[in-house]
Amino acid sequence: MRLLTVYLIGLVFGLGISISGMANPAKVLNFFDVAGTWDPSLAFVMGGALVVTFIGYRFVLKRPAPIMAKVFQVPTRRDLDLPLIGGSAVFGVGWGIAGFCPGGALPALGTGRIEVVIFVASLVAGIIFAKGLRSTLAGPGQEA
Repeated sequence: MRLLTVYLIGLVFGLGISISGMANPAKVLNFFDVAGTWDPSLAFVMGGALVVTFIGYRFVLKRPAPIMAKVFQVPTRRDLDLPLIGGSAVFGVGWGIAGFCPGGALPALGTGRIEVVIFVASLVAGIIFAKGLRSTLAGPGQEA
């Protein structure tokens, strides 16, 4: 049942990304082109997601526990550290260059376009590199 639920949630997310046009890198890049062919639709998609999330959290977090887990997995850290700021910067630069974010790229994989495959492969390579770097910087016997 859990696998089916995860699949349906992913399907709804992918459909939303596709219908809103956010799987199209040109549409996303036009959002960043404020001095040229600016397209504000990404701001409306983000705003809609923010409203749905805000309302959803109000209902869901009133429950004693999630339906398919023992506890809620809500972040508790509130500090800004170098990995968070650096990762955010790399994410933003990559998004601005490629026109894809991971959420838009995964549904776009279904198009079979080579630039999407290259982006996702680069994303996976970056994740592996970052994990290796964290482990190396943490040193032996320390948690990364």
